[in-house]
Amino acid sequence: MEQTKQINFWQGDFGREYTDRNTFDPIAWDNYYLNMYGKTKPQLNEEFIGHLPKDARILEIGCNIGLQLRGFQQQGFTNLYGIEIQWYAVEKSKSLLQHVNILQGSAFDLPFKDNYFDLVCTHGVLIHISPTDLPRVFAEMNRVSKQYIMGMEYYASQVTNINYRGNTDYLWKADYSQLMQQQYPNLHLQKQVMLPYLSETEKGNTDYMYLLEKK
Repeated sequence: MEQTKQINFWQGDFGREYTDRNTFDPIAWDNYYLNMYGKTKPQLNEEFIGHLPKDARILEIGCNIGLQLRGFQQQGFTNLYGIEIQWYAVEKSKSLLQHVNILQGSAFDLPFKDNYFDLVCTHGVLIHISPTDLPRVFAEMNRVSKQYIMGMEYYASQVTNINYRGNTDYLWKADYSQLMQQQYPNLHLQKQVMLPYLSETEKGNTDYMYLLEKK
């Protein structure tokens, strides 16, 4: 697997500590989103992809232990895949999920055929990829997606480097859907929702969720 500064960071102690901090049972997971945005993640997903058939082939890039994939299962989706660079998280996912295909791998080189998935998605993953590497990740996402690309990421109108727990060059905010469309004009924005934080300690920050369709 290709190594970058960011991949080395997430494959080390910091990544394992992140995984241990973000291991939620279903009730705690739902409550986290309710407190943050006023809706659970399955509710948000339903607004964006509730129209897809339940056997749609879905890939999540950077799935960690599979919390988002578990949410898809709650919606009834049955054909689920995940890619995660951190072996520790892949191992932990085995006690959380059944009947989901989670592989260790990199967004730079997805081990799937062209147009293999109906939907390719990320959740809080593009924010951790260096802006100089994003075009390569977008290329792989576009390559393996037959129809849809969905994301939920930190939002800023311009690419903005953010200090992350005392570390620099590991977290950025941006308008990722726009950056993807600039690279691939065949991607059309089907839906986008801004998600300002409800928490008093996080007010002023905004995430967003988007769905792009290949035309």
